[in-house]
Amino acid sequence: MSPTTSTATSKATTPGSASAAEPPAPSPAAPTSSAPRGASRSRIRHVPATAAPVRRAVRRLPYLLVKGATKSAAITALLLLWETAPRLGLVDRTFLPPFSEVTRAWWGLAADGRLADNARASLVRSFSGFGIAVALAVPLGLLIGWYRPVADLLGPVLEVFRNTAALALLPVFVLLLGIGETSKISIVVYACTWPILLNTISAVRSVDPTLLKLAKSMDLSAPRLFQKVILPSSVPVIFTGIRLAGAAAILVLVAAEMIGARAGLGYLVNASQYNFAIPQMYAGIITISAIGMAFNQLLVAVERRLSSWRVPAGG
Repeated sequence: MSPTTSTATSKATTPGSASAAEPPAPSPAAPTSSAPRGASRSRIRHVPATAAPVRRAVRRLPYLLVKGATKSAAITALLLLWETAPRLGLVDRTFLPPFSEVTRAWWGLAADGRLADNARASLVRSFSGFGIAVALAVPLGLLIGWYRPVADLLGPVLEVFRNTAALALLPVFVLLLGIGETSKISIVVYACTWPILLNTISAVRSVDPTLLKLAKSMDLSAPRLFQKVILPSSVPVIFTGIRLAGAAAILVLVAAEMIGARAGLGYLVNASQYNFAIPQMYAGIITISAIGMAFNQLLVAVERRLSSWRVPAGG
């Protein structure tokens, strides 16, 4: 090889080898911080996760305030009318005292324990009768609604008793069972049974036939058919009857406690009327209304929990 050729070759390879030996220049966009990447990402994600519920709550606050004010407007107007009408002489305050006097009477009953004792007696009776009615009426309604021979057998008897008011039979219960706890719980059971029973029968008979055909085509057994199709579809209508029965349990019991009872909210209202303690009478009535509303809201919450699979009507 000639000296000229070797000199040209060394000149051609020298720039390439020099560039291969030099380290690459740092990128301008490369991060200069020594903190781990995972930590920065977790911090970036953590801030919106905690701030989002707060922002949603702040945005919903005006809507919730307006909604609460709308719902309480009628009650507030009624209480204002109740307070001002007796003071202005529009009604006789002897028979309708102002709401402030009723409130003081309520606190007096609560302070000496009479309100709690009477409310406890009423709640034990009404919840006992209501629970027995639910335990009896729901299975019987499912049986009558599903099996046509059972419905044909018991249909005439149901028609007779469903049209007989519970309070009309109160003297019969008192004569047969006495004036003790048994007669009062029994009248509550009778009053609560019919709304639950009739709504359960209607719920079973109104199940979507398409769902039944689809379930039968999958060869589901009778217990599985009840568990997967009939019961979920019947829950809303059944709970309509249960809520009606909850209201009936309080109302019928109050009427029953006005006859031969020594404790209970009905007894408190009746005794206050006889003793002309009108504010205490209204305090007992308000307590009955509050218990009925609270019981209804409890049943609504249970219904929502058991029927959470349903799609809301709005979407």
